[in-house]
Amino acid sequence: MNYVLKTATALALATAIPASAIAADAWYPYEAEEVTPAFAADGSVNAVTYTPLEKAEKAWNICVSFPHMKDAYWLGVNYGVAEEAKRLGVKMNNVEAGGYTELANQISQIEDCVAGGADAVVIGAISYDGLNNVISEIAGKGIPVIDVINGVSSTDIAAKSLVSFRTMGAETGRYLAEKHPAGSDPVKVGWFPGPAGAGWVEAAHAGFLDAVEGSAVEVLEPRFGDTGKEAQLKLVEDVLQSNPDVRYLAGTAVTAEAAQGLIRERGLQGEVDLLAFYMTPGVYTGIKRGFILAAPADSMVIQGRIAMDQAVRILEGKEYVKHVGPKIFVVDPDNINDVPQTDILPADGYKPVFSVD
Repeated sequence: MNYVLKTATALALATAIPASAIAADAWYPYEAEEVTPAFAADGSVNAVTYTPLEKAEKAWNICVSFPHMKDAYWLGVNYGVAEEAKRLGVKMNNVEAGGYTELANQISQIEDCVAGGADAVVIGAISYDGLNNVISEIAGKGIPVIDVINGVSSTDIAAKSLVSFRTMGAETGRYLAEKHPAGSDPVKVGWFPGPAGAGWVEAAHAGFLDAVEGSAVEVLEPRFGDTGKEAQLKLVEDVLQSNPDVRYLAGTAVTAEAAQGLIRERGLQGEVDLLAFYMTPGVYTGIKRGFILAAPADSMVIQGRIAMDQAVRILEGKEYVKHVGPKIFVVDPDNINDVPQTDILPADGYKPVFSVD
């Protein structure tokens, strides 16, 4: 059952869908990247064209667990898993723990999902290591676990649908480093990576710092914190108060979204620019309106869709790519009008869907 497709051609052949069955607005085939060996932090990255199954063979019951639904990023992932569940014809139950401080709640919710008859579990993890025991227990029961978005260190997972947040952080840092290379006037950057201890945060933090090393970019002391709007806004206010000469504020999408109004209120537009290291509807709109400078897109909707397809493939004993994610690219005012919004963001006005029957 654990087959890894090595090339785009093999994947296309193994998952061929008749042209007549593909709607004009279908999300696939999608240009993605496979990591080999699967789950390796330093694995090689190869281009693949991802094409999902046309339909599931039966209405599998798939549990999806998220850290929270407090920001538009996870709303986008919810859009992906819910829409793909509908398209594939499977059941989906999506639970959310309430925040990155609620690890015990996430574990309890996952256990309840499994007790309720889940055939597979898709997990957007609160903690890189903290879910390993429950993942081991689930996998030991023959229930496949798919790691989506955030990443876990467990070796008991069946598949990963995610991008490297180290690369996301690095792309953001590289964008600044190219604007302010070594030898140019130094600039100060306030850096807001997100909640300390989360795997995606630590990865983005490392990538960002590596990318700006040797440039004229001076990173202030990192301000870690929950991705709630109030928490991030307070961190931003603290940095502006203690560093009046700061030139950029870079960090989570919530940081950039929350800071827009504050920058305008204080008359700092053009003096303090905002960047996020991942994309949300608010960041997308901010870039379009000229309030946010740039952000790499990790296409969270597609990550959610692929995770659901991986779960069904595993349950049906079909070939699947074990470690895959969308190709990352930076969105800024120069290319935003060319970016297909429906691939990287939920539909306008979308409300969260917690259950698909």
